[in-house]
Parts: sequence; structure tokens; C-alpha cells
Amino acid sequence: MTTQVLYGPRLGKEGQLRLGCSAVIFDEAREKVLLTRRQDNGRWCLPGGAMEPGESAAEACEREVWEETGLKVRASRLIGVYSNPDQLVVYPDGTKVFMVVLSFEAEILEGELTLSDETTAFGYFSPREMESMPMHGEHKARVEDALLGGGALMK
Repeated sequence: MTTQVLYGPRLGKEGQLRLGCSAVIFDEAREKVLLTRRQDNGRWCLPGGAMEPGESAAEACEREVWEETGLKVRASRLIGVYSNPDQLVVYPDGTKVFMVVLSFEAEILEGELTLSDETTAFGYFSPREMESMPMHGEHKARVEDALLGGGALMK
């Protein structure tokens, strides 16, 4: 079984609440964004994952990027807070999760892009290229919000 993202009216009620983060990392021209392909379901996504007790949201974002990409980053701007009551994430072990995700813009401080046990590929892609890619959950919307700039959004 692979990680699945299911949709249905208020389906999120079936999951345990989990707080997570994601990182939008632009290329130098700010036209493309770093995506990784998940090992568990083959879908493309922003680097990120669940917060751990005792770490700030920014620290969680920075740790997850390091674990998944080998890049040391600094979370520089909160893009938005995302929750969809009609979405449920089901992991291969059967765990059902309702995610609340804080999405940050992050800048690379050092490091070299590498694969991890959670990723099978990586690359920088434009929003237009993402249209034909199998994306995980609502990650494309987070990229679009990051490109808009401005203050943090609540969705």
C-alpha cells in the first residue's frame, strides 16, 4: 500500500490531528521551485513533514528539508497555513491523519541536493510544468501562493 490522499465531505474527521510544514525553495530567477518525488507514492511534493515535540515550526521545516534533500536552509517567510477538512492522508501502516501545514519560503544556506530514503528524485519546476505532474495533496496551491508574495494566507 502507498500513502494515499483521500477526499470527501469532512473526511478529515477520521484522522488524528498532525501539524506539519513544507518549504518553497525558489531557483535564482524565482521562476521554478524545488520539488521532490516521494518514495511512498511516487508523487511530487514540496520538501517537508511533521513537527516533532520541542521544535519550532521553522526548525521543523529546516530539519525536514535537511533530511529529505541534504540542503541546509533558513525558513524566511510564512506563506500560509493550510488545512482541508475534506482531506485525509492514509499512510501504508493504516494511520489516518488530518494535516495542518505551515508552508514557508526557505532560502538555501549550504549543501548539495541529494536523495534520501524518502525521495526518489528532485528538480526545479515551473507552475506550468507542475500541471502535468502527479502532485501530492495540494502542494501546487502552496507554490502558487508563494509566487503571489504578500502576507500569510489561511486556507
